[in-house]
Amino acid sequence: MIKKVLPAEEAVKLVKSGDTVAVGGFVGSGHPEELTLHLEKNFLERGNPQDLTLVFGAGQGDFADRGLNHLGHESLVKRAIGGHWGLVPTLGELSNQNKIEAYNFPQGCISQLYRDIAAGRPGTITHVGLHTFVDPRISGGKLNSSTTEDLVELLCLDGREWLFYKAFPINVALIRGTTADKHGNITMEKEIASLETLAMAQAAKNSGGLVIAQVERLVDGFHSDPWLVRLPGIFVDAVVVAELENHCQVFGADYNPAYCGEGHADEISLLAPMELDERKVVCRRAAMEIGHQALVNLGIGMPVGIAQVAQEEGIRDRMMLTVESGAIGGIPSSGLSFGAAVNPEAMIDQPYMFDFYDGGGLDIAFLGLAEADCHGNINVSKFASRITGAGGFINISQNTKRVVFCGSFTTGGLKVEVADGYIRILKEGIHRKFVREVQHLTFNGSFAGKQGHKVLLVTERAVFEMGTDGFLLTEIAPGMDLRHDILDQMDFIPCISPDLKLMDDHLFRREVMGLSLKVPQEFSLKV
Repeated sequence: MIKKVLPAEEAVKLVKSGDTVAVGGFVGSGHPEELTLHLEKNFLERGNPQDLTLVFGAGQGDFADRGLNHLGHESLVKRAIGGHWGLVPTLGELSNQNKIEAYNFPQGCISQLYRDIAAGRPGTITHVGLHTFVDPRISGGKLNSSTTEDLVELLCLDGREWLFYKAFPINVALIRGTTADKHGNITMEKEIASLETLAMAQAAKNSGGLVIAQVERLVDGFHSDPWLVRLPGIFVDAVVVAELENHCQVFGADYNPAYCGEGHADEISLLAPMELDERKVVCRRAAMEIGHQALVNLGIGMPVGIAQVAQEEGIRDRMMLTVESGAIGGIPSSGLSFGAAVNPEAMIDQPYMFDFYDGGGLDIAFLGLAEADCHGNINVSKFASRITGAGGFINISQNTKRVVFCGSFTTGGLKVEVADGYIRILKEGIHRKFVREVQHLTFNGSFAGKQGHKVLLVTERAVFEMGTDGFLLTEIAPGMDLRHDILDQMDFIPCISPDLKLMDDHLFRREVMGLSLKVPQEFSLKV
């Protein structure tokens, strides 16, 4: 039962040409950097392995050369099936050049697919992805013309449409934890989440494959507490002890004890009031939608600032924040630490978090905005040759009762002045976000409307609600000219509410808005 402890350069030789390799991680956390670094080195020095199929749920990289960017080499990879691509430009460039087959599936569906592969099921059946680019009636998640095999099918069961994500064998799972004992039992006491590590390992073992685990350290004998073991040794074939520089907790920090419960951080200092600018205006207006005891997800980017606004306004106790990585409670981190939460109250495996999201468990989600069109559709996943990927966006946006998309009205050099209850545009952004047709269909407005979900789009100068014919302009900021500052900056003319009103002028003042004094709305749509 004693597991093999191997140096990384020997462990990666277990990966053979043509293998399907599942790699764990979430942005800059949980990724087995020592293994992917040596897998790249083996390929560059010896030409092996080749023609791998990579599978990954969350994005794993730093926009440069860490994470899955190690594997972005022609001939090393034949196919990539990923949930988020924006952090791995080396793979994205191979896709753009049609040098690999490339798929983008919802992050949650990939996490759940690992469990179905482990259970010997033919695949994952879910409603997630219907009427988006993942739907085979649109592109089936294919990202380039070299990608021809259909991995998603449309099914009709009991009179309802579903998507079927096909299962495939996993030959190797590359995962990581913190500590391994002599039987290969692995604990994750310093990790920010357990992610889908267990599901990946079970999928590989029941496919007749191998599991290679990167850890920080070994202990003699056995772990004293079996409850701490998140990956039992029966699923582990080889253990690699990483160099410390290749085992940082997140790419944004070597180690933060408040991410894993080994310490506690002062939340007040972390949630210092934001400067009054367009970002704060958007976060303030979005925070007005928070109901009593709301279960919340904050997307990456601008929405993270909503936690700061809630702290400043004294309404942090109205909401419980969650992160798709598995963290519940605390404060979600951002940047290359996204996926971690400071002072989390609990952590669950990522596939189970997406089960909860997919079933409608969230009360409200605040998500980013990149492109919106006249039909009420949103794109955050692909822009010309730049592949970002959907990540968990489709799982969350399709299934949350109330969705608030947050973003500036234009981008690329936008400069504004916010003061004394109004906003003034000093320099308009060069890129429009409101376009006639989105380049990639990540969120289908018409489909969301039919599901009865409330959808809001909040910018620094206007607020839109989802109507029957796309977005309906309902609020305009003080100081804005409807024609010049809003309609002339859009590629289409939206429907305008006959009750068009000014946004609350407190949004544009330095003092607090007094949200704690307002009676919050109740969420009564629990499933």
